[in-house]
Amino acid sequence: MEHYTYFQHLTPDANWQKLIAALMVGGTLIVLGKRLSTRLASEKAIEQAVVPDEKMSVFGVFDLITETFVNFHDSILGKENRQYVPFSLSIFLFIFVSNLLGLVPGMPAITTTVWVNVALAISVFIYFNYEGIRAHGAWAYLKHFCGPVIYLAPLILPIELFSSVLRILTLNLRLYWNITGDHLVLGVFTQMAPYVVPCIFYIFGTFVAFMQAFVFTILTMIYILLATVHEEEH
Repeated sequence: MEHYTYFQHLTPDANWQKLIAALMVGGTLIVLGKRLSTRLASEKAIEQAVVPDEKMSVFGVFDLITETFVNFHDSILGKENRQYVPFSLSIFLFIFVSNLLGLVPGMPAITTTVWVNVALAISVFIYFNYEGIRAHGAWAYLKHFCGPVIYLAPLILPIELFSSVLRILTLNLRLYWNITGDHLVLGVFTQMAPYVVPCIFYIFGTFVAFMQAFVFTILTMIYILLATVHEEEH
């Protein structure tokens, strides 16, 4: 049956293809980021920041993306927390590029495998907890999970810890099912009308690719904020 091809993301071979593609996307973004960072550190880049290039360039596109993202990041975490921008922006770019890659015929849909999504979710989980411990200290951070009064700690601590660990599952499943659903719909309509209808769904797919990366990144920033905010700021 022809529809079987759209469920190949469940097979081990397809998962390996997506994992390799994920490593390639991540490696490409790292190399590109390194080159752009080197260029940003040059005197010429400082001049271009004041007087932009006449023509659109890769540097100009990433500069615009970074500036827009930093402004949005400030609206959630504040300017005093810009040290979290590299991690948050890396998460957004990786997921967005991976989602877009899945729209290209013949390319694997990277974020439709739990191998990648769980790895992303665990990375976020480790990062916000690490930053929480850095901001408060290990004991003070653990006390956040114990509730407002000590005698409720035996009840609240397991619930809070379970809720925190559950974020790994929710981040994974939200991304997995939304992207998988989008590709299934696109695949079905491509078979029904291979030259006309898919154009509409490719536009919709691009929107979904952006929104899922956007939502995943917002949740990442919120988790960082909840982990690092001081009690007097609540």
